[in-house]
Amino acid sequence: MAKRSTGKRMRMIGRTAGHRVKQLEVKTRTTSGWNRSRLVEVAIEQHQAASTVHSPHSSPSKHSQSPSKHHMHTVEDALDMQHDNNAPSVEPLQLPRKMTQNDYIWEWLPHKEEFMKVLLELEAPPNPRNCISCGTEGLYRCADCLHQPIVQHWNGEFFEESALHMTGTQLHLGHNGSACHSAPSHANGTGGPAQMNAHEWEDFDDVPPNMCWPIGSKYLTIVDVTGVHFIAIHWCQCEAAESLQVQLLRAKLFPATFEKPSTAFTFAVLDDFVRDNLECGMSRMNYYSKLRRVTLGDFPHLVPDRYRKLLRVARQWRLLGLLKWNGFLGREKAPKKGDLGLFCATCPQPGINVDPAEDLDHWRYTCTLVMDGNFKAEHMHDRHPEDQVWLMDGRRYMVTDPEYRAYVKGTPHVAEKSACNNHKAINQANAQRGRLHSTGIGATACARHGCFYPHSVVNFQKGERQLNMDYSLANALSYNMAGINHVLCFYDINCSYMTNLCKWVGNSTFIDIPNSMQIMLGIRIWHVHGHKQECYARHAPLFMKGAGWVDGEIIETLWSLLNVTSTSARGMSSPHHQELLDFQMSDCNFMKMIRMADSLIWKLTTTKVAVDMAKRAFKSLDEALSVKQREMWSYQEQVAFRDHMVDTSAMDIFEVQMKKAPTVHAVKLELLNNIPPSGVHCSMGSWLARGLRLEEAAITLCIDRHNVGANAPELKRLAFARRKEHLLSEQSGFIADSTIYISLQQEPGVDLNPINEGENEILDGSSMSDGYLSDADDPNRSSDETLAADTTDLGGITTLLLPSNLGIDAFHSSNLGCLHDIELRLQIGQANDALNGLRLALVDKAVIFRNVVRHSKSYSMKTCAWDMIHTINGAVLKQAAIYKQCQKAMVVLGVSAKTLTRYQQLQTTDFTITTAVINQNAHAHRASNLPWFWSIDVPTDTESITWMSEFYRTHWLRVKAVRDRWLEEEELLTAEFQWTINFFNH
Repeated sequence: MAKRSTGKRMRMIGRTAGHRVKQLEVKTRTTSGWNRSRLVEVAIEQHQAASTVHSPHSSPSKHSQSPSKHHMHTVEDALDMQHDNNAPSVEPLQLPRKMTQNDYIWEWLPHKEEFMKVLLELEAPPNPRNCISCGTEGLYRCADCLHQPIVQHWNGEFFEESALHMTGTQLHLGHNGSACHSAPSHANGTGGPAQMNAHEWEDFDDVPPNMCWPIGSKYLTIVDVTGVHFIAIHWCQCEAAESLQVQLLRAKLFPATFEKPSTAFTFAVLDDFVRDNLECGMSRMNYYSKLRRVTLGDFPHLVPDRYRKLLRVARQWRLLGLLKWNGFLGREKAPKKGDLGLFCATCPQPGINVDPAEDLDHWRYTCTLVMDGNFKAEHMHDRHPEDQVWLMDGRRYMVTDPEYRAYVKGTPHVAEKSACNNHKAINQANAQRGRLHSTGIGATACARHGCFYPHSVVNFQKGERQLNMDYSLANALSYNMAGINHVLCFYDINCSYMTNLCKWVGNSTFIDIPNSMQIMLGIRIWHVHGHKQECYARHAPLFMKGAGWVDGEIIETLWSLLNVTSTSARGMSSPHHQELLDFQMSDCNFMKMIRMADSLIWKLTTTKVAVDMAKRAFKSLDEALSVKQREMWSYQEQVAFRDHMVDTSAMDIFEVQMKKAPTVHAVKLELLNNIPPSGVHCSMGSWLARGLRLEEAAITLCIDRHNVGANAPELKRLAFARRKEHLLSEQSGFIADSTIYISLQQEPGVDLNPINEGENEILDGSSMSDGYLSDADDPNRSSDETLAADTTDLGGITTLLLPSNLGIDAFHSSNLGCLHDIELRLQIGQANDALNGLRLALVDKAVIFRNVVRHSKSYSMKTCAWDMIHTINGAVLKQAAIYKQCQKAMVVLGVSAKTLTRYQQLQTTDFTITTAVINQNAHAHRASNLPWFWSIDVPTDTESITWMSEFYRTHWLRVKAVRDRWLEEEELLTAEFQWTINFFNH
């Protein structure tokens, strides 16, 4: 009876007691494109109910899914079986499932120590150590005798590709290459791998002979750097013979399986793969594709596929090399967290390169580290997360997975709100992508030498959340830090991150940071400039005592190396992903370590030159100080360093202590926050501020009227008319509300009328020509000569009932003193705003004139450039007119003479500005004097502090900080030389 389905055939071949024996023929296509046919005999219990027929898995492929290793079960297969009427029903087949990659690794783990022992024995010379040619004591040996060249055969016309097995090459194991005397004389025997013939191997007739399987012999597929080879194998069959896998290991062949090994990888090909993956970022698929082309360049798809075996064996090879390198063979205790990871040989580690009896509280023993996240190292979800084999979980740089997952699950995430700028690291803290198991990794490294801390690299489940970086920092601070209590930590968002660190860590049962440990908060030098201005003095490395000359950006160079292979690790299983990243970070630390001496020499040479320059620069400033100034400023610096750990604002002494002139918004905010006295309406300040805004809008509208002539487009005239209508509407509302505030303060019988109604004049635009910037080439110069106008030209615009428009007589005849004081403060704030806008407009004009007008080559380019100048001239005119109105109101309101010395009248010469203002090296700086309004923010109390002395103080402190950091760097480098020597002697 034969039942056929697609690629499968079944027939009953007999019965046994209580069972029926069936034979299932399965035809599959391998990943290389070959068809395979095999028969599987299965005994079926008779009491089982009829159901679907189950078949074994197809041949392994890269993306095949496998069940768990812990049980045997049936695999449902869609076979549409047609049964004979006289035949019994087909029962479910109990088939052993195909072994997965993890099953093979679980099978290998008990033999790990045995493999390690053989690898170490191969490092020793043979006994006796005699030369195979002359018999004398040998001094040299071949590193790998299996490196045979690719064989070619002369067919009478040309050399064609051949194979080692076609030349009769055989491999004898167990007797140093000699044949085993206990082995049978015939080729076939027991105890070796299963035999196959050419028919079982493939169904094509055009396969090259060198790719055909050897017939009638025990064979082994060997994967080497020279390609994939088939070699006849002869095992040692003595009574005391070692296991098959050990015999292969002694021949420097790594078996892919254990019971009946049929594939082995040479040690050379495994080392070559590790090097290519490390240096070139070559993935496993690409590497094996390269080997197939090396084997058969014309038809690489005909080469047997051993890709999945390479994946498995490479993991085992890395683990064995790591254990051998760290000397863990024969130890009773397994390696602990981070024991297999290399760390910096130069950083102070008590008990390793630093004597614990020394004064570890000295600034020289400060631990300097940097934290950062990398969103290139993404990782996708595992297909079978419950079926994973962790070979070195948490033993190197990545943290232990179960403990870390328990920490993340048991720690609530509190979203931090940054008081600083809008930082990407904070905004993406909750970013999550459903297809990713982790969105990146976070790590901690030493900031001076760039070495990853063992057992401190974490995965990001969503984004760079604080709880992730807390775990990384806590583990880093627990690594060889006994006795060290001073830490300098650099992080991009330290101004926000460290706010509640002690609180979160103190409430956690998973991590701990000693209370005696003091952590200084630093921000990397390239990132601190993206923060608010005050963050520079508070967190820049220049102002961190004991930091030396460090920028904190070294971790970015580590990410660039790690990103070479992070892409290929994206789709790996979690254990494999962790192992690959660990291997990359270990190699990075190793390369840092072997180059440490050269790096320290270069740094010390550079530092000695920099120290001399910093000393000379500081001496030139310090000599001009008085003793009193030097003592006072030095004391300020000492107090700042003393209070820095408690209050970071103590470092603000490194910034200019200058109080800016108040803006109109600042005045409004102050008025709203202060409780008004009795008899004063709470919204009086807002009403007056609205009146000032309407006056400013009227001035702007009057100036813009000159751009809307009779020949202007209808849309432009319509927009202007709407602005005028909106202004008139707001003025009507303001006048209606004025009865509330004026009547509240006015005495009965007093008539309040504006004293300057209809006399609002706007600054003559003729004083704002471009002559002071050499505009002789302006093609439209004549069109911008006069821009004179007043509010009477607008029609309907009235003078508002403000104290400044009522006159001084109204102050005496009515109770308007409170309104007078409030408006005066608002007028001063509006004048400050106008002067600031005037300064910005003049600087923009100088920049455009220097960079655009002067470089215009054609007439059209000059026209466009001068149009930009005219637009800025309009802005200058508006700000100047607004200030003139404010200054006039301040005089009417009776401002003090001292205040008027600061807020002077604008003159035509005040708008003169040269392009030297934007050129730091211009000679014009020596003899040029800026107009008075450029220093409006400068404090005028010259008795207590002067503008120049404040800048001199800040400059002196910063130059001293540069000198001190270089002196610290020189002392640190001298100590690091000794610490490095101590590390290698340890």
